[in-house]
Amino acid sequence: MASQELRHRTTEEEEREEIQTPKDTTTDTSSSTTTMNNMKNKRQKKTVMAKRGLRSLGLAVALPLSLTLLDIYFFGSNLHYATMRKPFWSPPLWALHLACLGSAVVMGLSAWLVWAEGGFHRNPTALLFYLGQLALGLAWDPIVIRAGANRVGLVLCLGLLGALVGCARMFRRMNPIAGDLVKPCLIWVLLLSLVNIRLIYH
Repeated sequence: MASQELRHRTTEEEEREEIQTPKDTTTDTSSSTTTMNNMKNKRQKKTVMAKRGLRSLGLAVALPLSLTLLDIYFFGSNLHYATMRKPFWSPPLWALHLACLGSAVVMGLSAWLVWAEGGFHRNPTALLFYLGQLALGLAWDPIVIRAGANRVGLVLCLGLLGALVGCARMFRRMNPIAGDLVKPCLIWVLLLSLVNIRLIYH
């Protein structure tokens, strides 16, 4: 009797193990499927975020660049600057315009880095400084090159210099790289101010 009960228990235990084993494998399969789905979802989210980031970067650079190109096209040609006597260090008009385009691209990139950090939401004054320097930079060609108002142009340069200093300080707090990108633009505006002074006292 004892041997029969032992055999009966052994067969019952074996049947239980056989029944439990498929259940465990199905559980493992479902958990691995869930993990793979989660990984796919994460990859898709990262891809969507990367695409949005590239679009916003393209817009942040293309908008000021396009405005500067239009500004140069409509107001950036005048024989007065080309024919006047200038010191040897004074750049030609095409070089001034090329530097303006480069400055627009660099400032657009810098502003995008701040925007990506949420800096304009936290500190709207930084956005005002950025828009201010963009407006002042766009106003220089029509006022100085086209209208010949050199003294007003010098005031614009000083305002542009102040706006860029504000951008550099505020951008650096939110993103150090963005703050460093403003520095070449500051050097450019200092050179532009010297050119403007020379236009006044030529």
